[in-house]
Amino acid sequence: MTLPPDITALPPFGSGLRVGLFGGSFNPIHEGHRLVAEQCLKRLALDAVWLLVSPGNPLKDHSELAPLAARVHAARTLTANPRIHVTAVEAAHSFRYTIDTLEWLVATCPDTRFVWIMGADNLAQFDRWERWQDIAALMPIAVYDRPGSIFRATVSKAATALKKHRLPEAEAEALANRQPPAWVYLHGITSPQSSSAIRALRGTEAN
Repeated sequence: MTLPPDITALPPFGSGLRVGLFGGSFNPIHEGHRLVAEQCLKRLALDAVWLLVSPGNPLKDHSELAPLAARVHAARTLTANPRIHVTAVEAAHSFRYTIDTLEWLVATCPDTRFVWIMGADNLAQFDRWERWQDIAALMPIAVYDRPGSIFRATVSKAATALKKHRLPEAEAEALANRQPPAWVYLHGITSPQSSSAIRALRGTEAN
């Protein structure tokens, strides 16, 4: 399938720019995603956040996955922030795993300071990701709190392995300039919304 260039275009980048990379299926995008993006912009002192809408998470069921272009358009509509850019660039290069995407971005934008952003629920299972240690060694990571996930996340295999590289939350603004591995756990405003719950509700309403 050929996607329109505006769906897969790489957002603006440049030397010294501090950019957060927030990946996911966004199926569907919701207020919780926007909250994380906006909070990370502020708390990490970023110039921009890129929402990387994936063709499909290898660890998830794709049977309820909405079309990629529809997910990109929905994300752009919901975020509506000139510093939040939404792209399906992964699909244009047939990247399957996050590490493939991140290695390509670092090579393509060598002077941009990237930070990988993930929810606490993803940190809890980070050790199941393809080459997760390489992701941690490639760029700093910001983990944003999610209701009910803090304990599982902070005692997870990945968090334990990376414990000595964790920054105090008060130093979050310095994360983008830190040599990886480096990560911070951000507490703060959270949303109870989840994509799976929204899909389940929609399914119930349709019946």
